[in-house]
Amino acid sequence: MTIVAAAPDPVPAKDISVKLGRGTAPGQVEPVRDKLRRLADRGWLHRTPAGPLTALPPPPA
Repeated sequence: MTIVAAAPDPVPAKDISVKLGRGTAPGQVEPVRDKLRRLADRGWLHRTPAGPLTALPPPPA
């Protein structure tokens, strides 16, 4: 989540996989993509319609 929160633009799962020290092969990216999808489904991240992820904006004070 810190990788996504630190990025100024939406981040694709492939880039997150590389930053986590995994490769870019489908077998290395898919587990990361699945975990990110679960975080988005639970409301921790926002998934854009094209697929890249962004951090949710902070709630209003």
